[in-house]
Amino acid sequence: MSMTVTAPEHLAGGPLLPQERRLVTSIPGPLSEQWIARKQAAVSSGVGTMMPVYAVAAGGGVVVDVDGNSLIDLGSGIAVTNVGNADPFVTEAVIEQVRRFTHTCFTITPYDGYVEVAEALNRLTPGDHEKRTALFNSGAEAVENAIKIARYYTGKSAVVAFDHGYHGRTNLTMGLTAKAMPYKAGFGPFAPDIHRAPMSYPYRDGLSGAEAAERAIHMMERQIGSDRIAAIIIEPIQGEGGFIVPAAGFLPALQTWANENGVVFIADEVQTGFARTGRMFASEDEGVVPDLITLAKGIAGGLPLAAVTGRAEIMDAPHAGGLGGTYGGNPIATAAALGALRAYVEHDLLARARELEGIIRDELTALQSRDARIGDIRGRGAMMAIELVDADGRPDAALTGRVAKHCHTAGVIVLTCGTDGNVIRLLPPLSISDALLREGIGVIAEALAANAA
Repeated sequence: MSMTVTAPEHLAGGPLLPQERRLVTSIPGPLSEQWIARKQAAVSSGVGTMMPVYAVAAGGGVVVDVDGNSLIDLGSGIAVTNVGNADPFVTEAVIEQVRRFTHTCFTITPYDGYVEVAEALNRLTPGDHEKRTALFNSGAEAVENAIKIARYYTGKSAVVAFDHGYHGRTNLTMGLTAKAMPYKAGFGPFAPDIHRAPMSYPYRDGLSGAEAAERAIHMMERQIGSDRIAAIIIEPIQGEGGFIVPAAGFLPALQTWANENGVVFIADEVQTGFARTGRMFASEDEGVVPDLITLAKGIAGGLPLAAVTGRAEIMDAPHAGGLGGTYGGNPIATAAALGALRAYVEHDLLARARELEGIIRDELTALQSRDARIGDIRGRGAMMAIELVDADGRPDAALTGRVAKHCHTAGVIVLTCGTDGNVIRLLPPLSISDALLREGIGVIAEALAANAA
């Protein structure tokens, strides 16, 4: 029997939703339970879900489920809805474009939105050199195409990624990704000539940026050979790997070495890009200018769009027709991106991300002073995390899982990450209110207290 679920009329407008945590049923509620059963019967069990609820509306800093529960959103769909859900600049642009046309395929019959997004990214990304852009559908596609471009340009095949890095779920990007479970286990073999270098992890290794870079460079030169390396790819702040912020000087040293050795330096800013860290792109924090930069997530306010932007001579190297795809740079997604880029400016979201960092850091520092299980607080802007450890300083994944589950049932969406599964990450939409953010962190504090040893 068919079951149709719609949002109540007073919940229909995303930005107009009451900005409150409200639990009218247990989590999950009865209607979500029905959808969970339907999902189990219809969807591959390989597609997991973290929250045991089904959404019908979202906006500001909340997600509302089918049972009428309003949850505080500290996940942003994994750093996607930076401008919030249903930002008016995004929705109006999408509606206008849908009325014009939905698809022609840019490589068949091109259209203005694709070019306008490329022009904007060429202007906004780090560096004042001449640039070109190609658009795709997902972060993994962007990464895969960046590697293709770098290999074509250099005529070399080896690629270096870093410990704890995450770059996607396609065959090539699984090879680049460090964590086996759940991303790689059982899916090999992976693309060849991919190598891994040690990451700067200040909380764990105690090395300065220069020391960590020297260690990584020594490994690349001795174990691979700079004459074989087409590209190194790195997240300026690692996402799934644990929100690891490398020590100051690490990224600039890698970029310098790459430039001096004919190696394409690729910054994977899929998660860090678009105001998430308090700058438009995290590479800017240390003046790093990538040869290529991969972008997705926050680019289009929730619609599927990704990009590779970089030096013109590198991006122009592949033959005509070598890059593309049926849906890459879809007109609806490019319209959304233009709306989102306007929202970042009009709403001053760079400044807002820095304000949110101040709130998060203050709240977490106070919490850490009372709870030694918070081993580290790190991140930038609205991309912050705590690493949870046991009494001996070892990663405590079990505690992390219990804390996350407590938050979920209490009406707060939080995400975990880290190679050892012991990091709670905070990725609130930049449209969240101060009060909701503080309340959400308060629930994390309650969860820790409820799981005291």
